[in-house]
Amino acid sequence: MNVTEFQSWVKDYYESRGWSELDSFIRIGFLAEETGEVARAIRAMEIGRDQPDEYKGTTDELKQDLTEELGDVLGNVIVIANKYNIALEDVFQAHHEKLQKRYEK
Repeated sequence: MNVTEFQSWVKDYYESRGWSELDSFIRIGFLAEETGEVARAIRAMEIGRDQPDEYKGTTDELKQDLTEELGDVLGNVIVIANKYNIALEDVFQAHHEKLQKRYEK
């Protein structure tokens, strides 16, 4: 699935559940929450969580958890982009151009 197809799929999926109707400020809160979950997943991979009652997980399980959390972040970013009619390809291009302009002089 390419990025345009994925963006369209997320749009349809979130709309079918009424999740796209949430206010942008609420969506930003969800994005912040998911970003925290990415941080937790990275901590678990890098230094552990050091909680005796918590299952540590295998390397593959930890990587799968991080993959899923990154997907949740991406899903929230896509919902925000869709709300403002911004194609992810445009986001990629703008970010690429910004970094080239800023750091490749």
